[in-house]
Amino acid sequence: MVADGDRATLVSPEGASGRSDRLPLLAFVTDGESESVLRETLTQIFPQGIAIRRAHIRAATTALARMPTPQSLIVDVSGEEQPLTALSAMSEVVEPDARVLVIGDKDDVNFYRQVTRGLGALEYLYKPLTRDMVARHFGAQLDPRSSVYEKMQGGRVVTVTGTRGGAGATTIAVHLAWHFGVAARRHTLLLDSDLHTGSAALQLDARTTSSLRTALETPERIDDLFVERAGQPVDERLHILAGEEPLGAPVKQASGATELLLDALRLRYNFVVADVAPRPLPFNRELLDAAHQRVLVTPPTLAGAREMLRLLALPNGPLQPRRPVVVLNRAGQPGGLTRAQIEEVLGMKIDVVIPDLPRQVGSAISLGEPNRAFRGEFRRGMIELAREVAFVRLLESSLAANGQLASLLGDKRRRRGLFGFWK
Repeated sequence: MVADGDRATLVSPEGASGRSDRLPLLAFVTDGESESVLRETLTQIFPQGIAIRRAHIRAATTALARMPTPQSLIVDVSGEEQPLTALSAMSEVVEPDARVLVIGDKDDVNFYRQVTRGLGALEYLYKPLTRDMVARHFGAQLDPRSSVYEKMQGGRVVTVTGTRGGAGATTIAVHLAWHFGVAARRHTLLLDSDLHTGSAALQLDARTTSSLRTALETPERIDDLFVERAGQPVDERLHILAGEEPLGAPVKQASGATELLLDALRLRYNFVVADVAPRPLPFNRELLDAAHQRVLVTPPTLAGAREMLRLLALPNGPLQPRRPVVVLNRAGQPGGLTRAQIEEVLGMKIDVVIPDLPRQVGSAISLGEPNRAFRGEFRRGMIELAREVAFVRLLESSLAANGQLASLLGDKRRRRGLFGFWK
């Protein structure tokens, strides 16, 4: 094994060793689902394609010993009884400037520390992988030109948009925000972008105010105190920002108001879930562009699938490293298309399926009590959606609250491991 003192500093994938015999990225994974997520997400960074092989960590080590080390390497330690020993053995056959990322099945902070701090891997993610977590955490490491990771610090903005009226996007947005704020105990704001006829507040039995209109028309009034008072409490960690303006009173939005509002909200809330209608209004379009992740909701109809294609054609915003998350709502609705039929029209896989439960969900909407719907198949679908749009890295969620994260990251910059120097 090469001594630490002889190791080269980590370099970008483009310039690693300046050799043409090294693959830009090679991944060894143990299952088809992880392969699919990696291929779809990382192809945006490596448009020339990526190499993925099915192999456990020990088979990967054998293969790496017989070939030039790739510039960037992803290895899977799932199912390995001694993953740290296996990673240590692999470090002896890879060149020191390789950028190594690890995936596995251990949801454990101590293991994360050992892989990243002790061995020097750039990042560790645990299964099941989602496109969001790979884009945010692996993508930021593999594309050194990207500033997405730095821009994502602070609260996360998620927009939910229905392909047509009646698609159920507001219900999805309400329950997603309820999951983050009530079930997951993260400070969350639900923002209803329809200031005149929005129904998000009704579904939460919450108050509407003129605060959103004030923010859009006079953004100079946005400060910490304004944000603290604007969000109306639904629960201890769930607030809503919604209006009910007179139908004959159009909102005169000031330039830059959306950006100023979102910047202020992200300092106060972990998540901002925005219910955004597919209307070509400045506020709606700016929310879609400023989001970290878009969610598109379609009913099981041909018209919904057609509009989904139009929405998917919109260019990504600067903070969106991957395509929108596609949700099929009310699956199994009498007379509706099947999932396979919708996927055939779209030419792509649907990410999340939420079944048609008119009695269960309808009762929750009518009474303004989202907890009534949050059970069974509906609950499973919403949790799957939450993971797709807002994966929170294990280390951040476990340590940030007690102040250990900053010291750990500071220590990370001072140490080095088996896979070369720390960045």
